[in-house]
Amino acid sequence: MNKLTRLINYKKAYLATALLIGMGCISGNYPILAADPFRTENAREIGEHTESAFKIIFLQGNYKTVAQELTLAESKEANEPLVYAMQASLAYTEEDWETLKKYALKTLEKAQALQNLDPVRGNLYLAVGHFLDGAYIYEKEGPVGAINKLQLVFKFLDAAEANDPNDPELNLIKGYMDLLLAVNLPFSSPEQAIARFEKFAAPNYLVDRGLAVAYRDLDQYDQALKFVNQALSLAPENPELFYLKGQILRKIGKNKEDISVLKDAWNHFNHANSKSAQLPKFVTESLGREMRQTQEKIAEIQANTANKTKN
Repeated sequence: MNKLTRLINYKKAYLATALLIGMGCISGNYPILAADPFRTENAREIGEHTESAFKIIFLQGNYKTVAQELTLAESKEANEPLVYAMQASLAYTEEDWETLKKYALKTLEKAQALQNLDPVRGNLYLAVGHFLDGAYIYEKEGPVGAINKLQLVFKFLDAAEANDPNDPELNLIKGYMDLLLAVNLPFSSPEQAIARFEKFAAPNYLVDRGLAVAYRDLDQYDQALKFVNQALSLAPENPELFYLKGQILRKIGKNKEDISVLKDAWNHFNHANSKSAQLPKFVTESLGREMRQTQEKIAEIQANTANKTKN
């Protein structure tokens, strides 16, 4: 898979992951009252229904049963911009462009109201809102129309960073974007992006997941395997993590022509597929394709081995 193809294929995964930002309190070490899954210090009151929705998606890996909790969050925690960013991102996974537009604008509205009270989160979600609105424009008008939105994204990310460059929530969202660009663009150096992401972003579950994806795309599969295993230790029921581990094992198995590793990859794909009803369509489609390709590779190696034995 070349760099351009990776960038295109990663686009939906980035929107569905980096912008949903579903950080449930995975380890249980975060302050309960604030319902802040990002910070152990200076926690914000993000809201219990918003936090619960995060857990449903990112702890359980379940995109399909979260609507009720998001509706409650929208009703009872109406000033939280993350609620609307999450709604918009879910609409993106369903290719529901008008709903995406609606919630992108709501994200911007709530972020604007938050900007003076909390400059870090206000500016951060202004960036997220413009990114989501840019995704709508991209789908409707193409990349040229989205260029102005991209400039606004970086403007508000810089403003958030100026207020607190070490904020975990900022570094998680900005970190996914930095990793996406650093890993996929030519002549880039991802080491700095990886180091900052690992040091300052939180929670660990999504940090480990992001690092696993980055190292996968850098073809550093031992490191990728290390971080996906750490993510699985925190979110052991998430089918997307089994899918990600299957991808990494498949790469290792193909490189080594190792049937046992390829079978392990297929088993991880199959585990993820057993929960396919929880996942967005674009994930299940690519999962099914990679399962078939893994079976084909196993059959190819077996046939080659049989031919060598005969000769």
